[in-house]
Formats: sequence, C-alpha cells, structure tokens
Amino acid sequence: MEKATGPSRGKGKRRRRGGKRDGNQVSREVVVPAEVPAGSRFKGYETILVRDLVLVTEVVRYRRERWVTPAGERVVAPLPPEVIGGWGANLRRFILAGHVQGQVTTERLTALLTGIGIAISKRQVVRLIADHVDEFVSEDRDVLRAGLATAQWVTVDDTSARHAHADGYTTQIGDDRFTAFRTGASKSRAAFLDTLRAGHGEHVVNKEALAYMRGRNLAGPVIDRLEAAPQKIFADGAAWQAHLTALGIDQLGVTPDPVRIATEGALWGAIHHHGLLGDTVIVSDGAGQFRVGEHALCWVHAERLVHKLVPATPQQRQPVELVRQLIWWFYRDLKAWQKDPCKRCAAALRARFDPASSGHEPDTTCSTGSWRGFIAENPNCCGFWSAPRSRCTPMARRTTSAPSSPSARSPAAR
Repeated sequence: MEKATGPSRGKGKRRRRGGKRDGNQVSREVVVPAEVPAGSRFKGYETILVRDLVLVTEVVRYRRERWVTPAGERVVAPLPPEVIGGWGANLRRFILAGHVQGQVTTERLTALLTGIGIAISKRQVVRLIADHVDEFVSEDRDVLRAGLATAQWVTVDDTSARHAHADGYTTQIGDDRFTAFRTGASKSRAAFLDTLRAGHGEHVVNKEALAYMRGRNLAGPVIDRLEAAPQKIFADGAAWQAHLTALGIDQLGVTPDPVRIATEGALWGAIHHHGLLGDTVIVSDGAGQFRVGEHALCWVHAERLVHKLVPATPQQRQPVELVRQLIWWFYRDLKAWQKDPCKRCAAALRARFDPASSGHEPDTTCSTGSWRGFIAENPNCCGFWSAPRSRCTPMARRTTSAPSSPSARSPAAR
C-alpha cells in the first residue's frame, strides 16, 4: 500500500547487487595450495569470501580461590557476574534471542541445544527465559514511557491470547521507533488506559481528568464532588475506590456508570500527570476502547467499508473499483501535501474528499453510495487543513484517517 501510493524512484542510481561488503571483517585467512607442474609461475591469489557459522559447546571449570584470613574468616573468590546458576552469558543470550526474536518454542530450543551437545532440560530452558528478567522488564517499561512521552502518533490494536492457562487479550502500542505488548484479562477502555499509564499506579483528578468526565457525559454533581475534594492524587486503585466510596459515588445507580467514567477519567488524568500522550494521536481500527484523546482511524480500516461491497453486476463492479482507486489516489496526494502544505492544495483536497460540496460527485448510484459511505465513516478526515502541522492530525475534531499497518508508517503519512 505504501509503495503503491508513494512517489516513483525515477531514473536514479540502481541499488548495487552482489556480495556483502564485509571484506574488512575477515576473522581468519586460509591459503589454499594448488598442485602445479614444475616450472609454473606464481601469479598471486584469487580471493573468495566465505561466510560460516561456528557453534561450539564449551564447559568451563571455574576454580575459585579459597583463603583464610589471619582473623579466621573464610574468603572465596566470586564468580564473574555474567555466570548465573551454572549457565554462561552467551548461552542465555542465544536462548533469549531464539525465543523472543526467532519465536522458537522452549521444546525446540531444548532439542536444538541438546543436538549441539549441551546437557540441558526443557525445565532449565524455561527457567533461563523466565528468571532474572528484571532488567528486561524495567527496560521495556522505560521504552514505553519514553515512546508515549515523545511520539507524534501511536498505533494500537489488540487480539485474543491465552496466558497462564486463561483466556486474555494482548494489546500492541507503538510507532516506527518502538513497540510494546501487554497482556491482560480485559480489553475494556479502563484496561487500555491502565496500559497507557506505562507502569505508573496513581489515579489523578486534574483538568484533563475532569474534561474526560465531561466529555463522557458524567453527571455534573458527580464531577463537582470530585473537583471539590481536596485530595487529587491517589497512590493506587484501592485508595481511589475508597475515595469514590467516601464521596458516595459508588451508590449512584445512574447511566453512564459514574464509577466507570470517573475511574477512566482518573486514569486519563494520571497519563497526563506523568507527561505521556501530550499531543499524541492514537491510531486504531475504530474499536470503542481506543477512542480516547486525539484519535485517528486507520486508513485501511476506513477503506474497508468500500472493500466489503459485493457488486452484483459488472456495471456495479466498475464504479466500486473506481471509488477504491480514488481513495488511494487521495491518500497519495494527501501524503504529498503533507510534505509541502499550502492553502490552495488544501482547498482542492477538501473538494475532492467531499465531492458533493463541489459539484463533482460520482455520477453513478453505486459509486456515489460508496464514496458517501467512506465520508460517513470519516466525517472529519480533513479537519486539519485549516492549520497545517508536521503530521496529518485532526484539529477541531477527533476522528481522522491515517495508516496503521507496519508497511504504511512513513513520515510522509504522519
């Protein structure tokens, strides 16, 4: 999709094909002698680079010195810090890389390692993967926090997944710089907001939280109680629930549920309290739990409304294909405008997006319905043209269109 709507490469220099340019990384050199008759003249060497992989099983015996001090204390030399539980650092690196990057199961890793000559069981492989991962967990959390604090946009999606012998949901959050995965038992909006807190546990009632509650039609008296309460920051969920109980909010049997909306608002307030998602656009497939903050609809999902149409006759098939082509032409020109925005081009793109307002609406019933359906799905797709920015984001309203597939994340389309 991104290549189809991107600019042509033109007649530039073609990419060089051939062997890898790693001649300066030769690890060893082998001279191959030739059997030649007497009187032959030596003319030098013909060089060929051969790439190989060497897997060597190594069992190291560490002999730790033991001493007794004049005071009678026993001193034993410590092991190197990379040695943990009888397993070296390189073996742990190989197991983690194979399991995480290569998606190799523990059973296959065990078979591979035993085939190489390492005496290891499946239980030990599982322990090497699951134990001593505190540094990885903290690094993953820090990456998510840094990404949410600096990202112009993030794509989000979730899928069902089993974890710890129970059904659950895995949520993906990321952009072209980072990706984070979180698995939980729920795919509600509160669970998504909890993921966006990136490990912070507070619930915060601030202006962002109150604005969220008003936007979700929480009753005015409930908002007034929360705003008037002196305490604004709560350490964890238990403290927040106790606060709601003290204010009598959990006793209200109204719609929408005040506890749910207030909790979502406090989570949203905590996100902004820690400087996350300042003006970040959240790009999703339009699922309800993702519609928070400044939201954008994935361009592929926006076009899916037209893609799902099943024409009954060849006369209907042609206009549907025409509308699909117009959508992606529009997307291509939108990316070009994003690189060099101007008011004249914005007016032309606005007229193309809503042809009924310019008198150039498709003249067939099928194509008209297809295009109007696309506009109905994305009524504010072009709301950002009144104030060009460095990315395609909505200005006055909250729904726009942007790519979310990995192949569609280019700087031109942000």
